[in-house]
Amino acid sequence: MIGLVLAAGAGRRLRPYTDTLPKALVPVDGETTVLDLTLKNFAEIGLTEVAIVVGYRKEAVYDRKEALEAKYGLKLTLVDNDKAEEWNNAYSLWCAREVLKRGVILANGDTVHPVSVEKTLLAARGDGKKIILALDTVKSLADEEMKVITAEGKGVQRITKLMDPATATGEYIGVTLIEAEAAEELADALKATFERDPDLYYEDGYQELVNRGFTVDVEPIGDVKWVEIDNHDDLAKGREIACQY
Repeated sequence: MIGLVLAAGAGRRLRPYTDTLPKALVPVDGETTVLDLTLKNFAEIGLTEVAIVVGYRKEAVYDRKEALEAKYGLKLTLVDNDKAEEWNNAYSLWCAREVLKRGVILANGDTVHPVSVEKTLLAARGDGKKIILALDTVKSLADEEMKVITAEGKGVQRITKLMDPATATGEYIGVTLIEAEAAEELADALKATFERDPDLYYEDGYQELVNRGFTVDVEPIGDVKWVEIDNHDDLAKGREIACQY
């Protein structure tokens, strides 16, 4: 199993930081970036290889590749997304379809979170589970969050931002454990998703799997501090949290 980071997005709501950097390289604690924190988490749980999907301002990641490898003791492979500024991240994850065949822990490149999340997912492996989503069942939800409805013993029933927050079981935080045996089915669902609409999210690919009868499991992460950084308010919160990790 290896790490996988989606870091191709432009993050336009974080300008001027993202005028020259992808969102994953915006500093959140001194010179430490979200990508740094994620790589640190991966190294702490014993992973030795990480693939990073890059697109917008990808040269900034290429420039830092050797330094990041040396700092975290990881072998990094960069996967180019040729449509990063045109299409949404269902296509971005599909670009890593060969990587998925090795089994991955996937982390969005804009999620500041503690290593306990990865540890929770690893501890939940087994019993035939092929895809396990990290779920926050504590946080109060609003319209912007990626919300999830689950059913006892059946995993995810619905995953979308477009639902009444009061009906949701919790929020998907942008970290998933994907076993190797799920790779081909997931890649096919992602392809169907972006071919239907290139603006769709990879979480819509998860929904496509569910609609096909595939069980997507979840694991609650407990009461932990994390944030998805989409705008400057999120960045301020991320900086408050990052210094604790």
